[in-house]
Amino acid sequence: MPYGLYISAEGANAQSSRLDVIANNLANVDTVGFKRELACFQARYAEAVDKGLAIPGSGNTEDVGGGVLFRQTKTDFSAGAVKRTNNPANVAILGEGFFTVKKGDETFLTRAGNFQINSRGELVTPQGYAVLDESGGPVVINPEVKHWDISDTGALRQPGNMQNLAIVKPADNESLVKYGENLFRLTTQPEPVPQDQRRVASGSLEMSAVSPTLEMTAMIEASRLFEANVSMMKTQDQMLGSLISRVLKA
Repeated sequence: MPYGLYISAEGANAQSSRLDVIANNLANVDTVGFKRELACFQARYAEAVDKGLAIPGSGNTEDVGGGVLFRQTKTDFSAGAVKRTNNPANVAILGEGFFTVKKGDETFLTRAGNFQINSRGELVTPQGYAVLDESGGPVVINPEVKHWDISDTGALRQPGNMQNLAIVKPADNESLVKYGENLFRLTTQPEPVPQDQRRVASGSLEMSAVSPTLEMTAMIEASRLFEANVSMMKTQDQMLGSLISRVLKA
């Protein structure tokens, strides 16, 4: 089978994977705290180079491009727009940091501050995961208290009690593994954001960081590249079929 057919097939497969990533971004355009994913590609060496039969950069007939390979997805941690909601349980982090929530026995990080208050007075995510304070315990609001608020440093203030929401940051964002729509699993121990650097906006939410216009443009580009690779595959297949027919007639 012609080598070019393999290259075109790999190119079509890479663009198909890219379309899946873009579709997921668009599906989460309204998901609070969502961080867009980026499809990462890698240029491939020619088969002869991979097998050690040619040296990359030699410029000979064996040192040709090997097409493109879909390698992985990467998370773009750029901040989303902050939207005012006037809901006192909603909180948006301004600057670095993540909220800490607990699901079962596992702790996760999130930028989504669309919290709610459950029947026990605990601050929880829409999925029911407990929002943690600096000590690792749940943030609790006394049901008998009528007036409470969250300060601009992320402290839940109510008469006779104050709890700092746990706001942490990892050593680097590469150590975070995406889990679900807007949660991140920890692979290293995070550090608390220093008190003088903690800044939040209560009654507000950080919205999805996905730009619909940008994603739609990328989708059109990926679709055309996919179609171009498929068209090249058809052309090469027709050429191969024509060549075989001529040989058989000879």
